[in-house]
Amino acid sequence: MNHARLKIGFAFATVIVSGISTPSYAQSVEAGTIIQNTAQATFSSPGGPATVTSNTVELTVDELLDVTLTSLDGGAIAATPGNQTLTFELTNTGNGPEAYSLTANPAVAGNDFDVTIDSIAIDTNNNGVFDPGVDEILTGPAITRSLDAGEAITVFVNVVVPSTVADGDQSTIEMTADAVTGTGSPGDVFPGQGEGGVDAVVGSTGATATAAGSLVAGITTVELVKTQSVLDPFGGTSVVPGSIVTYTITANVTGSGSVADFVITDAFPAGTTYSTGTITLRGASLTDAAGDDAGEADATGIAVDLGTVAAPSSQSVAFKVVVE
Repeated sequence: MNHARLKIGFAFATVIVSGISTPSYAQSVEAGTIIQNTAQATFSSPGGPATVTSNTVELTVDELLDVTLTSLDGGAIAATPGNQTLTFELTNTGNGPEAYSLTANPAVAGNDFDVTIDSIAIDTNNNGVFDPGVDEILTGPAITRSLDAGEAITVFVNVVVPSTVADGDQSTIEMTADAVTGTGSPGDVFPGQGEGGVDAVVGSTGATATAAGSLVAGITTVELVKTQSVLDPFGGTSVVPGSIVTYTITANVTGSGSVADFVITDAFPAGTTYSTGTITLRGASLTDAAGDDAGEADATGIAVDLGTVAAPSSQSVAFKVVVE
């Protein structure tokens, strides 16, 4: 408070002048808020304590147009030909409700390949994963609903990776969000276009934001090579009844990606009988019973479940049969 002395008549009085100030805000004041200010003075006079009040002045807060857009993918996504999804977070950092126009540019300079934009969608159920048939697909001009000040939503960009990509090829997709009210240089004004008819003022972001998402092709190739060796009852390599044939299947997984649910199967050839308990994986014995380990054998053949195999890798499966 400021203290001053006021001379009234022949007596001296103490005058206290105070302002009724607007409280400080942790977040931006909402557009359309009326800020009022009135000054007051109290003083002592020969007639006793007295108070005088100034006129009230007021301001109406304009709408500030600002936005941020960030990638949520945490780096390049390993991609294979076909459908892929990039994920972004859009935040209204202005002080009033605003809708945003979204565009995705797949033709970025330096790309090894360009994707096709399939759709732009909003994470309707807020689970962070694109759910076809659940999440809202933005059709025509991709415009979001009006977001409250400070509100953030998750945006998906669904793309199609071409079949011609090679292992290690990279591609960048640029996502842009523009305030529907308008964009421009900081300080530009759109008269009467803000919340409740106030002016809309372009903020420090220019009311536009761009973020990049990227893909790297992880192409995996699987090659199966089968070999056989024979041991006859006499210690030689002749194929006669009683000879033991060892079949070896080598799976070579190359590239930079991985394959899932990888199962090697082999049917017993006619004229042979499986030698029980002879399945091996990388030289280690497996059982014939289903569910005990990765191996399984029945009356028709063997199966070995390798699960997910990351490239580069080489997996070797072997088993034995006896010539009847």
